[in-house]
Amino acid sequence: MDYVRLGGDSDLIVSKVCMGTMTYGIQNTLEEGVALLDKSFDDYGINFLDTAEIYPIPPNAETQGDTDRCVCEFLKKRNRSDVILATKVAGRQPMLKYLPRGENSNPEEGADLTRQQILDSVDESLKRLGTDYIDLLQLHWPGRSTGGLFGASDFSPSEYEAQFRKHAPVALKEQLSALKELIDSGKVRYFGVSNETPYGICAMAALSDHFPELYPKCVSIQNSYSLVVRKDYEAGCAEACYHHDVSLLPYSPLAGGTLSGKYRKDLPDDSTARLTKFPGYMARYLESENEAAVNAYCELAERYNLTPTQFALSWCYHNELVASTIIGATTMEQLEENIKAYDLHLDEIDVEDGIMLDEISKIYKRYTDPTKAKNDPPKK
Repeated sequence: MDYVRLGGDSDLIVSKVCMGTMTYGIQNTLEEGVALLDKSFDDYGINFLDTAEIYPIPPNAETQGDTDRCVCEFLKKRNRSDVILATKVAGRQPMLKYLPRGENSNPEEGADLTRQQILDSVDESLKRLGTDYIDLLQLHWPGRSTGGLFGASDFSPSEYEAQFRKHAPVALKEQLSALKELIDSGKVRYFGVSNETPYGICAMAALSDHFPELYPKCVSIQNSYSLVVRKDYEAGCAEACYHHDVSLLPYSPLAGGTLSGKYRKDLPDDSTARLTKFPGYMARYLESENEAAVNAYCELAERYNLTPTQFALSWCYHNELVASTIIGATTMEQLEENIKAYDLHLDEIDVEDGIMLDEISKIYKRYTDPTKAKNDPPKK
């Protein structure tokens, strides 16, 4: 396993593969989750894990926090300094009225990135996780209307203005000030963002660059990034992150599991596969042009005796834009396949017309943004 420093000059040196945990507590029992974490840390050299206050996913009031409780059991057996622990505070979402908050927060407002909610969220996360500090606290999604979130359409001025009239977003200065409080108190070491845009990255960087004594530097961004979800990050975020030393931590590198190829065949109704088990969840990966793109990538992988999972993860692992890739595994077999892909380098595989990366580029030109392109209706 290789390791990388986040944010250019932070003290966070993390493995190039990060353990995602959002299935722990809903698809995996506590015992299974701990076993997967033990295996990844003890046998594969991983030192980095990611959770969130709303986990497991899909989120609901009954299971909220169960993932953190699983991570807590894992941490009990570890030297805390050997684990880089990342978690997330929920962004603006009126439906999330059940998240635990202190007496100074109004639960009827739902989740938001106010100073008080950020402080309360961290205190509750620390209790669940059984630790006194978080290495990397991430803002799970922006508190403003950005467009493009979780496969939605791109930014719309009218949608932003409608949201602003209904509920003005919390100022970035307030969010960063709360994060500074947490860092100064020792409860948080560094902060990052998630599902963020070039505007958000640059606006935060401007504040921290000009007023470093008031606002901390953002060291990471956790956005969706995979063979089929590239355009949003590469078209703007990549340049902004490069110049501001913000490290990319891709989530969903298998595009909801579709790039593993398992949804190309009919699955039984009682399948444990996420998109079958939770109908409507991540529907963008099944109800769009994504199916054709996935087929093209899977066929390319199989042509050279690679599993689709190995192919998709290797592309992400060794991408120059990526710091550490967040993987998810519900079984030991999945975990092993995910880790084995790290030893595969697609740029070293020759194909008929050149190198594998050239073949990937050809498919990308055909299917540039397939999770946002609805299938055309059948022609008569």
